[in-house]
Amino acid sequence: MAGEAVRQGEDLGRWVTSVRHGWDQLTGVQQWMCEQILGIEPATDAEKPKGRTSQADKWAMHYAAAAQFFAREGHLTVPRKHVETITLDVDGGQTQWDVPLKLGAWIDNQRRRAATLTPERVEQLSKVAMRWA
Repeated sequence: MAGEAVRQGEDLGRWVTSVRHGWDQLTGVQQWMCEQILGIEPATDAEKPKGRTSQADKWAMHYAAAAQFFAREGHLTVPRKHVETITLDVDGGQTQWDVPLKLGAWIDNQRRRAATLTPERVEQLSKVAMRWA
């Protein structure tokens, strides 16, 4: 574990974690030495940190939250502090995560950035009754 084994100022737990998570970047010899000499094995997919969410994915999630809000309320007049929770399917639908999104702030930001949004995004938001002014 990180922080538990510190020798000469080096956090060995953090080093082991970075080796296990970055296993694919090690050479064959390094992998062999880690396994055979140090007893370190590669991290499983469940142990690895999830990747960063791209801007396009973040926009798609917020749009899904806006569409969900519109379907439920019939309008897109969202209070600035409103948080909308959407459910994401992970692992081909085997796992579901509830993701809370700050929809009110996002809607406000889209209105402010209307001039710089792509025509496709403007059209998408207009379909769910986005009030632009």
